[in-house]
Amino acid sequence: MSHPDPARPHEHEEVEKSKARTPHAEHVEPEKGPHDPKEINPKMSSDIHYWAKEFGVTGDALHEAIRVHGTHVDKVRAVLNHHKG
Repeated sequence: MSHPDPARPHEHEEVEKSKARTPHAEHVEPEKGPHDPKEINPKMSSDIHYWAKEFGVTGDALHEAIRVHGTHVDKVRAVLNHHKG
């Protein structure tokens, strides 16, 4: 049995190199607007995320404001702004 040629990489080394993972680029969602600019849909996580960020509150605070005051953006905005100041 002859010794493998040191100039040629071993087959398993080539396989290992092909398995090496390169880091993926960070996934960034494009900034999307709300589903409806006048109504907040509390069942849509994208709406809750958007409006919570817009109003500077947590999702829980937004849900509570919607539960008490309804889903109209202007009413929710007024209530949340009133509680901030």
